[in-house]
Amino acid sequence: MDEQKKEKVLKVLNDLNIEFKLFSHPPLPTIEVALEYWKDIDATHCKNLFFRNHKGKKHYLVILKHVQQLAIHDLEKRLKQGKLSLASDKRLKKYLGVEPGSVTPFGLVNDEENHVHIFLDENLKSSDKISFHPNVNTNSLVLKFKDFEKYLEWTGNSFEYLKLYD
Repeated sequence: MDEQKKEKVLKVLNDLNIEFKLFSHPPLPTIEVALEYWKDIDATHCKNLFFRNHKGKKHYLVILKHVQQLAIHDLEKRLKQGKLSLASDKRLKKYLGVEPGSVTPFGLVNDEENHVHIFLDENLKSSDKISFHPNVNTNSLVLKFKDFEKYLEWTGNSFEYLKLYD
């Protein structure tokens, strides 16, 4: 099953003529564990957080550099939708098709109704290359940032850049 999740992402990237490098490693459920395996990978590594609004009607994927802390209260104020909370494992599977520990924007290949809105930290724009799990946390996938934006456009999901950190 995990291999199918990864292959779906790789097929989309190949279809879009996006070059990438794939790195294999043990499961990386947290940033702290991942740092050991990322040390030789030349890319901006990201933290991906999946939220829902207080009514559970809207879902957001927040992407920022792995070393940054999210200013969540600031984001809540800007959205004017009340308190945000991390989405449940069930919602993660429903909207992104991934398991906990594998949250990634590549899960958007499974969001056929474009339900999820993406917030990207504006600092990511200065990245040459960026890395994410390809829907499984036993691989890291590196691609050029401009190609990542091409992928985001392909998904059809709405996205925007914001100052997201404390």
